[in-house]
Amino acid sequence: MIARSSRRRLLGILLITVAIGAGPAFAAEVPANATAWWVWPVALFFVCFALGIVAVPAGVGGGVLFVPIVSGFFPFHLDFVRGAGLLVALASSLAAGPSLLRSGLADLRLALPLALAASIGSVAGALIGLALPAQIMQVALGVTIMGIVALMLFTGRSEVPTFTGPQVWSSLRVGGIFHDPARGVDVTWGVHRFPAGILAFAVNGLLGGMFGVGAGWANVPALNLLMGAPLKVAVGTSSIVLSVASSSAIWTYINAGAVLPIIAAPAVMGMMLGAKIGARLLAVLKGSIIRRLVITLLLFAGVRSLLKGLGIWN
Repeated sequence: MIARSSRRRLLGILLITVAIGAGPAFAAEVPANATAWWVWPVALFFVCFALGIVAVPAGVGGGVLFVPIVSGFFPFHLDFVRGAGLLVALASSLAAGPSLLRSGLADLRLALPLALAASIGSVAGALIGLALPAQIMQVALGVTIMGIVALMLFTGRSEVPTFTGPQVWSSLRVGGIFHDPARGVDVTWGVHRFPAGILAFAVNGLLGGMFGVGAGWANVPALNLLMGAPLKVAVGTSSIVLSVASSSAIWTYINAGAVLPIIAAPAVMGMMLGAKIGARLLAVLKGSIIRRLVITLLLFAGVRSLLKGLGIWN
């Protein structure tokens, strides 16, 4: 159990890190007659608060909603948005982590090997993303978000998948029992296909680091459908994996000067507050309504990013 004071110190360290890593290398020019500067950080805080509430129950992480929405509708350069997106994914995961671990909806034995693979992929993805022009990345982001929408629409999920046994990976002793309040039952679970899962998480980390979107949208299907974890355990464990992988990739963006405090600070604070509420809702809320809302938001934001990158809708 993490004390409240420890979580406050962790948030303080995170915000100090944001400030140290700030730089003007990728700043966009702002016209003299533009909206007052303080309007955008305030609006960003409230937008991220709302995103944090829906991101955790939907199991997609905060970054996958943050990056396409903010890059499409706020006057910020894409590199700054991607850097802040990784911090947002990290913040939402850290805020939700203690509640998920206490309730048994996240498992460290399962999360840590997958997080190592995802961290290696995320650092490589961050280096690739920063090397490519912003317009190309904007188009690629739009295409990726549309792919995420298709994945969420056409990939089924199982509340409690059929478990075929841990096979040769039984020595890891990954599994357990958690209480599902929504169904009023105790669920015994385990995982299989560990090598395939590690490979999948390395690829997920690569995409997450490249676009700054985290990878909860891909981690949850990998855990649920590929490895056989129950849906709620998959959502909770994905959040822990995101916290490790995002913290690895963010240093690449900080080193490049692609983290701006005026964007990252309100986004992180709003997302952490919203994610704390979302973590409480996960145990009792049916995810179908939240999932439909997330798909609608992603579809709109993906089309916006694609058209913006092509110069059709600026």
